[in-house]
Amino acid sequence: MRVLGFLSVNRLMPISVTLALMGTCTATQALPSFDQVKTAYRSSDTMLLDRQGQPLQAIRTDKTALRGDWATLPQVSPALRTALLLSEDKRFYEHTGVDWQAVGAAAWGNLWNSRTRGASTVTMQLAGLLDQDLAMPQGGQQSRSVVAKIGQASTAWRLEHNWRKDQILEAYLNLVGFRGEVVGISALSARLFHKYPSGLDAEEAAIAAALIRSPNAPAARVADRACSVLQEQNLKPDCKTLATYTAQVLASKRNERLNADDQLAPHLGQRLLAAWPPTTPHPASITTTLDARLQRFARDTLRQHLRELRDRHVEDGAVIVLDNATGEVLAWVGSSGELSQAADVDGVMAPRQAGSTLKPFLYEIAIEQRWLTAASILDDSPVGLSTSSGLYIPQNYDHAFKGPVSLRTALGSSLNVPAVRTLVMVTPERFAQRLTALGLPLKHNGDFYGYSLALGSAEVTLASLSNAYRALANGGVYAPWRAQTVDQNAAPRTTAATSPSAALMNPAATYIVADILSDREARVPTFGLSNALAARYWAAVKTGTSKDMRDNWCVGFSKRFTVGVWVGNANGDPMWDVSGTTGAAPVWRAVMDELHKRHPDQLAHVPSAPPAGLLQQAVRFERQLEPPRSEWFMAGTEQSDIHLASQMGASRSMILAPADRTIFALDPDIPIRAQKISFSLVSGVSPKWSWRLDGKRLGPATHMQWAMWPGPHVLELVDAANKVMETVHFEVRGAQVKRKPSH
Repeated sequence: MRVLGFLSVNRLMPISVTLALMGTCTATQALPSFDQVKTAYRSSDTMLLDRQGQPLQAIRTDKTALRGDWATLPQVSPALRTALLLSEDKRFYEHTGVDWQAVGAAAWGNLWNSRTRGASTVTMQLAGLLDQDLAMPQGGQQSRSVVAKIGQASTAWRLEHNWRKDQILEAYLNLVGFRGEVVGISALSARLFHKYPSGLDAEEAAIAAALIRSPNAPAARVADRACSVLQEQNLKPDCKTLATYTAQVLASKRNERLNADDQLAPHLGQRLLAAWPPTTPHPASITTTLDARLQRFARDTLRQHLRELRDRHVEDGAVIVLDNATGEVLAWVGSSGELSQAADVDGVMAPRQAGSTLKPFLYEIAIEQRWLTAASILDDSPVGLSTSSGLYIPQNYDHAFKGPVSLRTALGSSLNVPAVRTLVMVTPERFAQRLTALGLPLKHNGDFYGYSLALGSAEVTLASLSNAYRALANGGVYAPWRAQTVDQNAAPRTTAATSPSAALMNPAATYIVADILSDREARVPTFGLSNALAARYWAAVKTGTSKDMRDNWCVGFSKRFTVGVWVGNANGDPMWDVSGTTGAAPVWRAVMDELHKRHPDQLAHVPSAPPAGLLQQAVRFERQLEPPRSEWFMAGTEQSDIHLASQMGASRSMILAPADRTIFALDPDIPIRAQKISFSLVSGVSPKWSWRLDGKRLGPATHMQWAMWPGPHVLELVDAANKVMETVHFEVRGAQVKRKPSH
């Protein structure tokens, strides 16, 4: 801003009167010290720093002005200091606050209506910046202007007697307004020239000095003034080229202190600031637990993979990396940035359906309670479960069934039906209580979700899910994550929760679950041997896909780190042909590989030592259902020979399908004879038994297809003596058969 010359508005006032006024004028407020001014200074941004102090993100917290960090005088280029004093205060190091030679020249020039520069020194201008009452008024208030000038001169004299010259110049450079909302040399250097103040060259310094004189002047006038400043230094500038450059830099709309590519953690930054106490001023910086290099790698890897999936209707994703031992967040990528139509949505904290990622916690309960072992045989075959809202018939991801499989295979290959059968044993409420204790934000109790909870119908966040997997990595001990470094003098730190650490799962059971999740062979039936989950080091990992392929997850841990990845669409649109191994898993693997490259461990491929209460036992399966192997057991549950139990007497009903009270509906667009119902039985039924439908014998009691016909029906299973052993009732609705229209 241009400050009018001293006494320029009242050329008739004698200098002797002015001197007398200055002598009697005293400030109503105590003069602040340089240290007080510097301490009270606040950047308009809060800078997010990584664990090493490297900048991660600049977040605007003051909308009234654009200010950068305080720049010390040694951090300002000599070219700028020279241009500034040449333009604003040539005798800065000679006067004691008021340049009387400039005052006389200004008064003489104003007396004869000639144009001269103002006589306000840098010190006088600083006085106006420190006290708004001393700032020059707008709108031609001449009497007020004279009073302000006198106050400025008095305060400037006091500043010169209490501050050093370098302190005055440093404070001025940080408090002076340049153009629009830009205040201070740090903000100007970043916005106009995209560099630090120390890097300003002679031309840039001249433009900055010109802006102090005329902050809102047109680019051409600023360029003219800058050219004059350079000419006064005998630098022989190319004024035409300088005019073009000045127009370019003044047209810049860049407000950020960091380049767009260097803005690494916007979502975490907003979260931390939102948690800051409202009565406490926003801090100049927040030191996080993030690793800037890892953060950049995770962000770039996610974006690159999502670009490869664009033709499959995938545009959003998120990544989080946790240190297993400390719970520190090492990377937090909330979105895919410019690839997303909802880049402001934080995918790390957005609730989404968990899919199969909840299964490890379900099986852990069953193993912990000694109801099942890793070698227990589970039935992967069609099942219908009656619920309050109807018949629940779970399906596997590939819509196929594997028959009898071990728990190890069921979990490793992420089979759905065995998981649902296990939840019937565990109960939805017990399972929901465990998930809630692990920090997963379930909104309802277990009965609300029912048996679908085994397949991840509940919504969770990537942060909470990954931290629950971290509990598996830590032998069942849950502890909150944290994203800020510990600072006793700052505001309360933001963590995952306020609850303390707690041993929630059995160490032996969690070890068995982790061993299964690291078993490549257990994944073969669904994923094959070659996939992104097969790392060269020991790692336990699980994928998950929600209903209609709306969410795809991959969460897993090594001995030192836990990595969680989500991909999908923020608006909930389904993806096209994206599986667990093609969606989130490649990003998980790349980030985990990078972690182990940076933190090499010769024993990374070896699992941790087993806890107490575990033992290994060689097992053999009846009918060679699975190859012989060495299996982990909780002490007291070990077995060497695994036999298949007959389903006779073990099932609630010998008739597996149809379930009792089922209602089927005919499709009028499909020929009625092509619509059939499966009649199936548990294994072990005598071949002499038979089916009887509506009182008429159908044939031997084996699996068969019955052509549907409208009406209520009674299906009976009868033995060789014609005794009814089991009965189910079902109904077929839709009696109208579609016919060709008559002409």
